[in-house]
Amino acid sequence: MSVTLQGIGVSKGFAIGQVYIINRDPVEISEYALAKHEIEEEIARFETAIKTARLQLQHIRDRVPIDATVDIAAFIDAHLLMLEDSLLTRVPIDLIYEHQCNAEWALKMQCDSIVQIFDNMDDPYLSARKSDVVQVVTRIHRILCGIPDTKFEPAQNDLANAIVLADDLSPADTMLMQHHGILAFVTEYGGTTSHTAILARSLGIPAIVGMRRAVHYIKPNETVVVDGENGVILIAPDDRSLRYYRKRQYEDKRYRAALNKIKALPTKTREGTRIILQANIEFPEDMTAVKRVGGEGVGLYRTEFLFMNRETPPDEEEHFEAYSRVIQALKGNPVTIRTLDLGADKQFVDSRTHEGLSAINPALGLRAIRLCLKEPKFFKPQLRAILRASALGQVRMLIPMVCGLQELIQVHHLIEEIREELNQKSLKYDANMPFGVMVEVPAMAICCDLLAPYVDFLSVGTNDLIQYTLAIDRGNEAVNYLYDPVHPAVLRLIKMSIDAAQQAGKPISMCGEMASDSRYVKLLLGLGLRSFSVNPEAYLEVKQIINNSDLNNLVPLANKILKMSSQTEIADLLETINA
Repeated sequence: MSVTLQGIGVSKGFAIGQVYIINRDPVEISEYALAKHEIEEEIARFETAIKTARLQLQHIRDRVPIDATVDIAAFIDAHLLMLEDSLLTRVPIDLIYEHQCNAEWALKMQCDSIVQIFDNMDDPYLSARKSDVVQVVTRIHRILCGIPDTKFEPAQNDLANAIVLADDLSPADTMLMQHHGILAFVTEYGGTTSHTAILARSLGIPAIVGMRRAVHYIKPNETVVVDGENGVILIAPDDRSLRYYRKRQYEDKRYRAALNKIKALPTKTREGTRIILQANIEFPEDMTAVKRVGGEGVGLYRTEFLFMNRETPPDEEEHFEAYSRVIQALKGNPVTIRTLDLGADKQFVDSRTHEGLSAINPALGLRAIRLCLKEPKFFKPQLRAILRASALGQVRMLIPMVCGLQELIQVHHLIEEIREELNQKSLKYDANMPFGVMVEVPAMAICCDLLAPYVDFLSVGTNDLIQYTLAIDRGNEAVNYLYDPVHPAVLRLIKMSIDAAQQAGKPISMCGEMASDSRYVKLLLGLGLRSFSVNPEAYLEVKQIINNSDLNNLVPLANKILKMSSQTEIADLLETINA
């Protein structure tokens, strides 16, 4: 009898194969007191474990093939950087001194503290980074407890054409298995922005995460079907199900082959309207994925990740080096660099000194441009680096979470100060670098016509715009079912923003997740959007939809949706639009 389990589909595609289960017994951490004369020896034991963990990861890092997806190397590098961070290397030593306890327990206390910070974060991507901390700490714990290296290196035949089931997978695990012919990943933990999910999408491997207790229902070597699109795993499929999914596999293979053929084609609708299609990135290493899909440029470079997993902020040169790598990789194509979008709800350098960290509702607290204007010591080095980078290529600067004109005036004053400083030092920059704002706060959308004349371009961030408009915490499982991109209020704010930008003669793009969702591309075209910035894995699918769209048909249908109050009617008409 077939059994179906539901998880979170994070990488599209279908796989049929036998399950290979990776079992890792949890590390049992004991707590015991130390005599004073034992403390120094315990600290030495801890420091040796850190060095050993570093050597293990470096050994794996050195074995990353030249032709491997760069994401794997980047994520292993991130784990190596954590082993240099005093939060994991120095604070546990302080706890050993303070509590006179063993190293394992001190490390556990510090890990629990860091995980709690991540759990309180509003941003799903940043919250998901706690798994990286846990993976690194688990590696150190295993070394302290004398458990063999966490890597697994099964025989080639064990993993060839297998579907891997595990509680979670680290980047190092992924590196060690990637060339063994894995068909799919299924993990019990993780989310859409976990590294397992990102790597699966980068490798083009079907993947499901968050499938809790799956190991209790699936036996080793059991035949299963993985549906990465719908987040479904089918255990012991019957012949009819196998025929159905093999047909889906064939259709999916043809679909992907067809997408690859349009990489070199221009992005334009059937009647010839040119549409700008760019990519979103978070790391310079993401440019590999952008190149792979033939990206025309970067419409959103999220820079807050330069600030994560560290105690001191990145200096101007570190900013400049990261931006230069992206500009060099683009070879003349444009990049839009968004300034720091962190705040009270997310752990970042020196955040404990900010009163906003304890805010009752951190999503409405000191974040993004509010934080930058209050703490120019974070902001000015980034502004200087962006201005300097503008001399190297087509660079645009994007400011997040703007609510009113006063914030724009303050930013302009800072930019003018920095320009004077650069002039005095004879450092080059583009004096005409475009300056834009995010439309992600309802106040900005409503006042778009008033603020558009003061900027060079606008970009709609639907993730926060939807959250703020509908008063929904998108990270809260109790209410995130209400998160609806096609709610009438959301659609009206988007339309209002597009119209205001066009009337002011300013280009407007959309860089939020809504732009990457194939269900909404035609609707957005009908609403007047002519510039998209999407996740690299969605790039070719969005391009194909655009190339198959007829604006003459879409515009009246989109206008009709704007007049509807029933979400059921909206869903029905949206289905008609996509058909």
